[in-house]
Amino acid sequence: MDACCEGKSADIETLKNAHLRVLITVLAINGGLFFIELIAGLVAHSTALLADSLDMLGDTLVYAFSLFVLSRSKEWRAMAAILKGMIMAFFGVAVLGEAVFKVMAGLVPHAETMGAVGILVLAGNGVCFFMLYRHRSDDLNMRSTWLCSRNDIIANVSVLAAAGAVAYFNSIWPDVLVGISIALLFLRTAWTVLRESVSEFAKLRPRKTVSQAMSE
Repeated sequence: MDACCEGKSADIETLKNAHLRVLITVLAINGGLFFIELIAGLVAHSTALLADSLDMLGDTLVYAFSLFVLSRSKEWRAMAAILKGMIMAFFGVAVLGEAVFKVMAGLVPHAETMGAVGILVLAGNGVCFFMLYRHRSDDLNMRSTWLCSRNDIIANVSVLAAAGAVAYFNSIWPDVLVGISIALLFLRTAWTVLRESVSEFAKLRPRKTVSQAMSE
């Protein structure tokens, strides 16, 4: 029994170390991609790039918090997942506001910049996706982190499609529509993560005794 328990403890420690390495790597990649896309989005007047850069910022914060709770209890991890859902919901609303602003301004984005930066970011997110894929079922923390990476790939492909449509039609609408689509994806994923994490937290939260309830 003791040897079995020691073996399980070693396996858990090995898994935590693997999570640590993966999260540090994807944190660095997403942090760099955020700055690249933010600058490119401002220069190119692209709602899609700005939306994707906010996605990168959200992921950077998410991965940082995932590292913070990596060695903590399941309750902490459930709370981290709740925070991730809230972050994604916030950025979803922010992107919708940005899309409305760009429609009012009527600025046509630079399709060439959108395409070049979109390919670079897609490559970086592809690396993150495959690193996280094997750990997606390890726990709630890593699953919600993988969901963020999956959404990044979808958003990147959408940005590239928008760049091609902007170049072909010389119109603001492909860029704006992709921005809105990314926002809706944020909100949908935020709902999924929040629903799962709140349910998990409720299961982990200790039930109050009758005396505790009466004393409140």
